[in-house]
Amino acid sequence: MTLAELRERVMTDELDTGRPRVMVVIPCLNEAAHIADLVAKLMPSAERLDMPILVMDGGSSDGTVSLVRDIAARNPRVRLIDNPRRLQSAAVNLAVARHGDDFDYLIRIDAHGGYPDDYCDRLVEEAVRTGADSVVVAMKTQGDVPFQQATALAQNSPLGNGGSKHRAGATGRWIDHGHHALMSVAAFRAVGGYDESFSHNEDAELDHRLNVAGFHIWMTDRTVMTYYPRSTPRALFRQYLAYGRGRARNVVKHRSIPKIRQMIPLMVAPAVAGALLAVVSVAAVLPAFFWMAACLAYGAWLAVFRGERNGLLAGVSAMIMHLAWSAGFWLQLVSPPRKRAGA
Repeated sequence: MTLAELRERVMTDELDTGRPRVMVVIPCLNEAAHIADLVAKLMPSAERLDMPILVMDGGSSDGTVSLVRDIAARNPRVRLIDNPRRLQSAAVNLAVARHGDDFDYLIRIDAHGGYPDDYCDRLVEEAVRTGADSVVVAMKTQGDVPFQQATALAQNSPLGNGGSKHRAGATGRWIDHGHHALMSVAAFRAVGGYDESFSHNEDAELDHRLNVAGFHIWMTDRTVMTYYPRSTPRALFRQYLAYGRGRARNVVKHRSIPKIRQMIPLMVAPAVAGALLAVVSVAAVLPAFFWMAACLAYGAWLAVFRGERNGLLAGVSAMIMHLAWSAGFWLQLVSPPRKRAGA
């Protein structure tokens, strides 16, 4: 089926029913503290848009499953589905494989994110208005505890996001990548869905294939989602280490070149490793020193000139993100390729 035929099919389905048929997919793992509030938040829009809410559980052990079962027993819109692969990518693929025939669009919801009351409504309106195959959103990051708040400061700044277009403040535009929100089921299937060998960066990998196939991605400025970063340095480091590995896998798989905003932090791990050569020459420390000084100076600027009480700590958070992302990227490049299961 050609790209034009796929779009024509979606439009025909919408005309037949009077409105798009949409399903919500929530990949979930150990979210007992959040899942009930999240489903309750989504329920009004689910009623307005006649959407099922598919909670794809990856083997939770904290009571999430029993909570969702109780909710589903009271509300038939909510369905609990086991996701044996555990990964978010596998969760969405499974939802589409089982239920995609009945829907025009899927809306992917992060179990630990925050959403406006009309989030789903705005996404559907944007898809219909623009004819986009995928509607992505900007992210604003906020935290509760001091380290989380400091990380949010860093992630909301050019120091932490490199000027990424899908951060808060983005304007509506056609784009090559953004935070996944709504997607045409037909487009998703046409490119093969998410690559389940990716545990991180699967969204950027899929967006690459969508672009190559000629599908269109629209960044909306009519809604936004809230992201809550990791609350400890260890968890943040592990997350960004995985992000770096995912980006490297993307580069290798598609033979692409990292963007300038990605190339700069790539130099951090080599600079830190090079500092070990200080026993030979003190100059070896300079690259790492200037990087650390720049991060801490930016944090000091946030504290002094913007009055951010966690500004100095934001500089530390940025250093953790840079170093972990860079280390993950290079470690992935030098790691031997993994064999696929069953190969």
